[in-house]
Amino acid sequence: MHEFDDAVLECFLENQLQLFPERVAENLEAAESFLEECMAVVVDSADEVIEFFEEEGLDIEDPDEILDAAEVFDIGDGRYLIVEG
Repeated sequence: MHEFDDAVLECFLENQLQLFPERVAENLEAAESFLEECMAVVVDSADEVIEFFEEEGLDIEDPDEILDAAEVFDIGDGRYLIVEG
């Protein structure tokens, strides 16, 4: 159901330790399986990251703080990966 392109998968592989104490994936295939399993989401902008967390019921006082959350990965092309670990 979810499709993660190489940019998303590589971003997760390179930065997974920001959320997890040890690596959960060693290659693109494992990263894709892991992200599908935990129902990770890719959004198209910082505003959509904030919207995602507001829909989850999080009271957001400082939007910049949300973008720095361990669950949020900046893909580098304007998109963000949200992994609820």
